[in-house]
Amino acid sequence: MSTCSSSSSSGSWNSTKAWIVHGIVAGVAVAVAIGARVYLGQTKKFRSRVVGIIPARFASSRFQGKPLVQILGKPMIQRTWERAKLASTLDRVVVATDDERIRECCHSFGADVVMTSESCRNGTERCSEAIEKLKKNYDIVVNIQGDEPLIEPEIIDGIVKALQEAPDAVFSTAVTSLQLEDAWDPNRVKCVVDNNGYAIYFSRGLIPFNKSGKANPQFPYLLHLGIQSYDTKFLKIYPELQPTPLQLEEDLEQLKVLENGYKMKVIKVDHEAHGVDAPEDVEKIESLMRERNLS
Repeated sequence: MSTCSSSSSSGSWNSTKAWIVHGIVAGVAVAVAIGARVYLGQTKKFRSRVVGIIPARFASSRFQGKPLVQILGKPMIQRTWERAKLASTLDRVVVATDDERIRECCHSFGADVVMTSESCRNGTERCSEAIEKLKKNYDIVVNIQGDEPLIEPEIIDGIVKALQEAPDAVFSTAVTSLQLEDAWDPNRVKCVVDNNGYAIYFSRGLIPFNKSGKANPQFPYLLHLGIQSYDTKFLKIYPELQPTPLQLEEDLEQLKVLENGYKMKVIKVDHEAHGVDAPEDVEKIESLMRERNLS
């Protein structure tokens, strides 16, 4: 009888263990499912709040009053703002300036304006100050160069999505193919990128540089487009980072990011860069707009 009782007890215990194991497995499965939903929910919301900021200053050393120059009857800053407003990823577009003339001009065509100090050394610092003054919190700030009046909204969306999909990066930007005639132009910034799409270096000189000392027509040189986006948390500490040797030598603000060990995601786009670096570029832009029937 004791054997039968022991066998019955053993069978009961095995059955109980089976139910316990089943319960644990089921519980783990439910936990995994819930965890996955939470993770996916967080992923969808990751860096989801995005603001576009157009830094604009009047006192440019190369082109005084550049944001207000007329391009086919509209100030250049207005044309840039209108293009930025077409980007689907931007919740808001703001002009950041230190000049009352630019502020008044922007208000005349309905743009939001944030006044920043004259002490900002570059567009990134101006964006950093502007984001502190905006009342709403944003996860990503897109620095849209005011001298690219033909910037494509798709490029803005592209760098935003690149930063959203690269949690190890604090910065994203875009490059396009460099035309050989621009190889030695210091106003055309060149870029080299690693196999994973992260920036290695930027330069006003031709990079990579080969031992022949000539541009190689077969090499796919990359031209940096002056649009970039930042993780807002990083942007807030950017002004606190001391200027770095490479940044100062090349006069390129993005080098300070790389020199401090931060990662920068780069996307390649098919885009004809038409920035306004000097007064003579205005006529080129207007001719191009006429050819494309852009008003």
